[in-house]
Amino acid sequence: MAIDQNVEELLIMGGSDLIIRQAQGEWETRDVKLIPYKKHVEDHNKRFKSIEFRYIPRCHNELADALATLASMLPYPGNAHIDPLEIQIRERHGYCNTIEATPNTQPWYHDIKKFLKTQEYPEQASGDQKRTIRWHASGFFLSGDVL
Repeated sequence: MAIDQNVEELLIMGGSDLIIRQAQGEWETRDVKLIPYKKHVEDHNKRFKSIEFRYIPRCHNELADALATLASMLPYPGNAHIDPLEIQIRERHGYCNTIEATPNTQPWYHDIKKFLKTQEYPEQASGDQKRTIRWHASGFFLSGDVL
């Protein structure tokens, strides 16, 4: 792509210190599978005035790590066109942009205690939630009004 656009100076950033050092020629490439790639890089080096390889540690490259994770989760339909992602950088972290909800004022054991008293589940409880309440209730008993 850079060759097609007549780029003269190239900055290549990567998350593997080993690969970056091998591409720069600092370290020898011994893996048989990587040797053809190393040769390909050397052939393309001649087409640019300058090429700089820069290692970016994972802790400084969270966006690339997140994008790589996202890409590994999505099916890629071969030759289909995929629109580029539009990424916006916010001034605050994502958790600061969440909607504030009123906290549940009931203690964590409220549903368990109610089940032990009345053998009733919360109105909106699903089958899994009912099973979980029964399971937790099996580890408690009521002594008067104390769980």
